[in-house]
Amino acid sequence: MLTSSFYRPDAPVTLFLGDRLDLLRQIPARHAQLIITSPPYNIGKQYESRKRLDEYLAEQAATIAECVRILNDNGSICWQVGNHIAGPQEIVPLDIALYPIFARHGLKLRNRIIWHFEHGLHCSKRFSGRYETILWFTKRNQYLFNLDPVRVPQKYPTKKYYRGPKAGQYSCNPKGKNPGDLWIFPNVKHNHIEKTAHPCQFPVELVERLILALTSPGDLVVDPYIGAGTAAAAAVLRGRRAAGADIVPAYIDIARRRVEAAAAGQLRTRPMDRPVYQPPPHAPNPDGHAPSVQLVLP
Repeated sequence: MLTSSFYRPDAPVTLFLGDRLDLLRQIPARHAQLIITSPPYNIGKQYESRKRLDEYLAEQAATIAECVRILNDNGSICWQVGNHIAGPQEIVPLDIALYPIFARHGLKLRNRIIWHFEHGLHCSKRFSGRYETILWFTKRNQYLFNLDPVRVPQKYPTKKYYRGPKAGQYSCNPKGKNPGDLWIFPNVKHNHIEKTAHPCQFPVELVERLILALTSPGDLVVDPYIGAGTAAAAAVLRGRRAAGADIVPAYIDIARRRVEAAAAGQLRTRPMDRPVYQPPPHAPNPDGHAPSVQLVLP
């Protein structure tokens, strides 16, 4: 059986209908290699009740404490958040508000990754928000990090050293370059191939990059706020186990269908290696003139 309603170490995927703390308490200490989640932002979505910011942070602290308990010593926590809307046109960046909670557990911040996307709500009294952040923490200074599976194409792949002892050799890694800490992925809007009924979905390719870099096949990936099941589906696609919780039955049903589709090789996703935008061939420039010739290096 692919999915289980309660956590079992031998279950490929656990999809728990209920509070995230009830699921996390079922998982033994140090069993998870990666905890990746996008928690509610306390902005009044249908799956959350809006609270005072201090109450929200206290709830997050309880979740984080359980996540630290179940995290393997060489594992990682990735907390993807945006902004809390504090008042008319006033925002509170949740990554900054949450950082002290992680620091109190002695976690080490490895990257503050910026996820940039081009589309979203348009603001009239401030600049429109077009990024969110991922805080990547580890428990120890020795941690699992696999760079090669997530390298991206070099900008100048044929560039060579022109002098010195390496003259004539390629000056960049032939496997590709480090993707850096600014990631550009389309967000999941109405015309996105992965869109479900969940209002705040993150793309599979974003989770895939973290799973490939921070886990090994067979490892356990946990998402305390599983939502539409993106983290679980990405884990299945990459040969990992998964566990997650949600309080909305419809979202658990969506997550189960997506996980089953992933296991059957039928889940429709946006490929990790697809550029965000490719202009059609021979498309005119905005000024109406023919496009300039662009050299594409092999």
